[in-house]
Amino acid sequence: MTVYELSQNSQFNVLTLPEPEREINGAYVGDLLSWVMGRAQADNVWITIMSNINVIAVASLSDVSCVLLAEDVTLDNDVLATAKEKGINILSTSLAIFEAAVKISGMI
Repeated sequence: MTVYELSQNSQFNVLTLPEPEREINGAYVGDLLSWVMGRAQADNVWITIMSNINVIAVASLSDVSCVLLAEDVTLDNDVLATAKEKGINILSTSLAIFEAAVKISGMI
């Protein structure tokens, strides 16, 4: 499954999609950035409620396919602009973190 295909689900909203054809091979849920850097795998969907500029840096270092912001979390426009510049796909959802993880698990 690609990030674009995931984004077509009505429960996920596109915030940035500079690399829509990135493949997804799993998911990682976490908000402690140092743990995400050490445990998220390349091409995972990273599900989080973190909303600062450090999310973009961690997503880049971890080489995740996309970041999924759960529970209606939003990003400031400057953070979104940085995500686009760095080629980081960002999706959002109103689903709780657990529900988002279950939804993705059933799709991939």
